[in-house]
Amino acid sequence: MSVFSIEVGLAILGLLLLVLEAFVPTIARRTLAGISMGGVLLALLLFIFANKDAAMLPEFVRPFHQFDTLALFYKGFALVITLIVLWLTSECAPYLTKYTVDGRVSEMFSLPLIVCAGMMWMASAKDMVTVFVALELVTVSFYVLVAYARKSALALEAGVKYLILGALSTGVLVYGIAWIYGATGSLTFDGIAKALASPATAKMPVLLGAAFLLAGLGFKVAAAPFQMWVPDVYQGAPIPVTTFLSVGSKAAGFVVLTRVVNSFLGDGSIIAPEIQGLLLVGGSLTVLLGSLPAMFQQSVKRLLAYSSISHAGYLLLALACRDSARMDLNSGGVVAFYLATYLPMTVLGFLVLAILRVNGGGEDIRDFRGLAKKSPLLALVMTVALASLAGLPLTAGFMGKLFVFLGLVDHSYWGALACAVIGAAAGFYYYFKTILAIYSSEVGCPENLSLSVFSKAGAVLLAVAIVVLGVFPRPLQALLDSASAPVASAE
Repeated sequence: MSVFSIEVGLAILGLLLLVLEAFVPTIARRTLAGISMGGVLLALLLFIFANKDAAMLPEFVRPFHQFDTLALFYKGFALVITLIVLWLTSECAPYLTKYTVDGRVSEMFSLPLIVCAGMMWMASAKDMVTVFVALELVTVSFYVLVAYARKSALALEAGVKYLILGALSTGVLVYGIAWIYGATGSLTFDGIAKALASPATAKMPVLLGAAFLLAGLGFKVAAAPFQMWVPDVYQGAPIPVTTFLSVGSKAAGFVVLTRVVNSFLGDGSIIAPEIQGLLLVGGSLTVLLGSLPAMFQQSVKRLLAYSSISHAGYLLLALACRDSARMDLNSGGVVAFYLATYLPMTVLGFLVLAILRVNGGGEDIRDFRGLAKKSPLLALVMTVALASLAGLPLTAGFMGKLFVFLGLVDHSYWGALACAVIGAAAGFYYYFKTILAIYSSEVGCPENLSLSVFSKAGAVLLAVAIVVLGVFPRPLQALLDSASAPVASAE
C-alpha cells in the first residue's frame, strides 16, 4: 500500500463519518470517537510499514507529489497530532457538549481526519497550486472547528475573526503566487529556484511576489505582524481545536514555508539577501511580540497563545540560518526538530487545562492555585510542560531553542540572537509565574479532581517524552539528519 492511498483513505473516512452522523443522528459519541481514532491509528501503523517509493504513486499524482525525509516526517507528525486531538476531544466531550447547539460533538471527530489528509498532502507538495488546494482544505475545516461551540460568545467571535482574516490572508497568498508565476514562469519549487538563479530574471517583481507570499504564509504560522488573530481565536476555540491549531496547523504552515524559503534561498538566488533579512527581522519581532505581552496575561489559554507566537518566531529564525557547522541538521531539519519537541509539551499543557475545565475549573492562572495539593500528578506534569516551554535544561524545549541559538551564533546574527535571548528570559517569567501558582498555598482549582485512566496515562507518557527528548535527542536528530535528501523519486 502506498502512502497516497492512506491519505485518500483518511479523507474518505472523514467524509463517511460526516454522512453517517447526518443520516444516523442517534449514533453514540463513543462509537464515532472509536471509529475515528481507530482509523487514524490504523493509518499510522500502515504509514510506518508502507512502501515509501515514489514509483508506487499513481501516474497522475507523480508530477505534484514528492517523498523526501521532510515530507515523511511531517506526514507522521500530522497523523500523531490528529490522533492526540481526537483523544483530547473525547476527554473534553463532557464540557464541550454544554456549548454546542444540539449537545453533540460529532463533527469534531470527522473534520480532523480531513484536516490530517490536507496536512499530509501539503507536506509532499511540489508546486504552489497543490500547496494552495491542500492549505485551503485545512483552513476551511478549521473555520468550522473554531466556531463549533456556538453557544459560546467567545467561540463565535473567534470563528468570525478567523474567517475574515483567513480569507484576507488567502487573497494575499494567491496574489503573491500570481506575481511569482509571472516573474519566474514556474509554479514548482524547483522551477522557481532555477529561475531565481538566472540573471535574466527581473528582481523587483520576484521580491514583490515573495513579500506577498510570505505575508500570506505568515498568517498561517502566526508570524508578526500577522499574529493579531491568535490570542482571541485560541481563547474562544474549544481546547482540542486550540491544540490542533497550535501544533498541527503550525506544522503544516512551516513545512510549506520551509519549501518556499529553500527555493528562495537556493544557490545563486538573486533575492537571497533580502529574504534572509526579512526572515531575521520577522522572526525577531515575532519572538518579542509573543513573549513580552505574555508577561501580562492572566488567562493560561491566552498565555499559551502568545507562547505559540513566540515559538513561531524561533522557527522563523531557524529558517533564516542555513547549514551549521556544529549540527548535522540544515534549517529545515532544525525546524522539524523544534516542532517535534514542541508537540508533547504543548499538548500536555492543554491536556491539564482541559482536565480542569471538565472538572468545573476555569482557564485563569488563579484557577491553578493549589493544584499540587489537589492532584500532585497533574501538578508535576504541568510543571514539566511549562519548564520545557520555557527552555529549562534537560527538557525537550531546551534542545529546540539550543539548536536555534547555535545557528544564530554560527551565522553571527547577533541582533536576532539578542531578541531570542530576551524572549527566552521573558518566557521564564511568565511560565514560572504559572508554576508558582500551582504550588501556592491558596486553593483556586476544583475541590474534587477526577482523572480517567487514559488521562493519567497520556499525561505521564507526554511528560516522559519531554524528558527523554531533552536528555537523549540524538535518535530524533539522526532521523532528521538528511531532512532535504530525497528518499525516492519518480520521473
